[in-house]
Formats: sequence, C-alpha cells, structure tokens
Amino acid sequence: MDEKIVSCRGLVKRYGKKTALAGVDLELERGKIVGLLGPNGSGKTTLIKLLCGLLQPTEGAVRIGGKPVGPETKAVVSYLPDRMYFADWMKGHDLVGLFADFYKDFDRKKCEDMCARLELDTGERVKAMSKGTKEKLQLALVMCRNAQLYLLDEPIAGVDPAARDFILNTIITNYNEASTVVISTHLIGDIEKVLDEAVFLKEGKAVLHDGVDVIREREGKSVDALFREVFRTDGREGGEA
Repeated sequence: MDEKIVSCRGLVKRYGKKTALAGVDLELERGKIVGLLGPNGSGKTTLIKLLCGLLQPTEGAVRIGGKPVGPETKAVVSYLPDRMYFADWMKGHDLVGLFADFYKDFDRKKCEDMCARLELDTGERVKAMSKGTKEKLQLALVMCRNAQLYLLDEPIAGVDPAARDFILNTIITNYNEASTVVISTHLIGDIEKVLDEAVFLKEGKAVLHDGVDVIREREGKSVDALFREVFRTDGREGGEA
C-alpha cells in the first residue's frame, strides 16, 4: 500500500483564460486530518474536484494511493461537496438506502446509529430539513463509508457554532485511522484544534504545507493567526475555485 494517499505534480487547472490552479505540488500521507486552507477563489474546490475525479487537469498529474485518478480511485474516495446535491423530495432513509446500494464500503448500521445519535429524523424530506440538519445528514452518509480518503468541502460553512463543534467531533470519532481526511475551509479558528497538517492555497498555489504543531513552534503563533497574516490583503469573495 502506497504511504502517500495523495500525490500531485505540477497540477494546473484552467477555466478558459482563468487559472484556478497554477502548478500545485502536494503529497499527503495516510492517517492524517489535513486542513486545505485559503480564501474564496484560492483553488480549494477545484483541487478537491480533481482529487475525486470530477474534473480533469489541464496539466500535471494526480495520483490517489499511487494510482491515477479513475474508477479504481473513485471507489476509495468519499466526497462531501460544498452544496447538497440530493433531490429535495427524498427522505433521509431513502438516502441511507441509496448509499447502501451504491457503495460497497458503506456501513449502513453505523450510519443508522449515527443518525440516531445526531437526533436526525430520517423520515423527514430533505426540503423540510434545516441547513444544519442537512449538513449532519450528508456528513453521516460520507463518514460511514470505509474509505481511504475523505474530501470534505466546507463542511461547517453556514451552520451555527454548536453544530460546527458537533460536526468536527463526528469527523474525529468516525473516520478510519488508516485513511486521511481533507477539510477545505476558510474558517481556520473552528477547525485548527482537530488538524494534524495544514496546506495554504494562495492564488492557485500551495504556498505552505506543514504539521500544525511545527507551524505553531516555528512561527510562534496559531495557524489561524498565520493564515490571517498571509491572506490579510486577500478580500476576494465568491467563486467555487
């Protein structure tokens, strides 16, 4: 088994004349919780979509567990998008059944138990759920796969502080310790306490990748404080890149 669950070499992604990723070199080991950190428009969502095979690189290469992105790697990646993609007429238990039918590595019993602990009414339709409830349901579905790589795109955006803590605790206590979790966010202060490593994306480039304890010791400040310093002139909003 390749120790590097993610390997990117010279990764470039362009949308027409816009460059979302400008030559990313990145390696992630197994057994880590990694923060993919950057302001809106820095390339976080683009990188995640390349890792899970939803996009193809313009240049460069991506490998998951030593293999090029394709059907084999997609089977070991569990992806939480930044927007819910389920039909709003579906009920929670419909989605649990869908995941059980579609993913061989999905643990239905674990998901049903997690939904109960999260006090989710799986008989409720998606359209009747609050944003926080939808986030919890999506997270339960994604984290109850026995995957090698979990890609969570903005899992705590738009939910209240109590829900954020609950979601982060769910991530910590339910992922496979032989796998890696990548959490994309710009809300550094909320997730720093759970991270092993941090990757800073700025203008489509990985400008920093290190252990959070190393960063704190070397810089004499928190990852959140360093993030604010590095990106203090970045006031951009909007865009999925």
